[in-house]
Amino acid sequence: MKCGDWPIGVCSWCLRGGVEGVAQTMKVCGVDHVHLGIGAALGEGGEAYLDAVRAQSWTVSSTMIGFPQEDYATLDTIRASGGIVPDARWEANRDIVVGALGATAELGVKYLSMHSGFLDRTDAAYARTFASRIRCLADAAADRGVTLLMETGQETAGDLRAFLEELDHPAVGVNFDPANMILYDMGVPAEAVRTLGPWIRHVHIKDAVRTKAPGAWGTETPWGEGEVGGESFLAALAATGFQGVVAVEREGGPDRAGDLARTVERLSGFAG
Repeated sequence: MKCGDWPIGVCSWCLRGGVEGVAQTMKVCGVDHVHLGIGAALGEGGEAYLDAVRAQSWTVSSTMIGFPQEDYATLDTIRASGGIVPDARWEANRDIVVGALGATAELGVKYLSMHSGFLDRTDAAYARTFASRIRCLADAAADRGVTLLMETGQETAGDLRAFLEELDHPAVGVNFDPANMILYDMGVPAEAVRTLGPWIRHVHIKDAVRTKAPGAWGTETPWGEGEVGGESFLAALAATGFQGVVAVEREGGPDRAGDLARTVERLSGFAG
């Protein structure tokens, strides 16, 4: 299944039932690409998980890793706890990413994505530490032939672009999530994708409505029912020359599998 020239995938962490549950939903949706949560590969039984993934006729477009201390209750809690930011967790989180890079390389996958954490360019000391940590992880990624993807989130596209230009590391790119621009109230997705185009390697298809209460979360919606502006976003993405995979993500709602299937069907009508 394709959206224009782009293969359509789904995000595995949206679904329950382990590898078999993901496989069933992918079959119903008619897709064979998956953005794969890799956390299950890092603990006990990790090799069995990787074997189960290998047994599927999937193309893993990217892997994804999260961090145990992350608290998404409010914008303030995720600002303090997200990604590689907390100093007390840095060494443990570095080891998580390095382990995930190893599993990603073992699967023969090019990309590992993550929410890196709050990007604050107004605090010089904070910014230096953040950049140093990203560079450390990017060096580890390069050693394994993997590119580390920073997912759009708590920063404007302009701030992320400036960071990437200064970092100037070939093993760092962007997983672009248009709904995050709405959820965090950080800009217009079609404009942001043009700003970040040179770094975009992978894309999430997710929608949301913006909050009416400053400092509060927006609300995720099924694709086409929020404020992303699906057609204008996809057209802007095509104009950047993007050549990767668009992976449908649905983290809310009572019928995630159904929403994924309906979104895949909508995307298949995009001519590019």
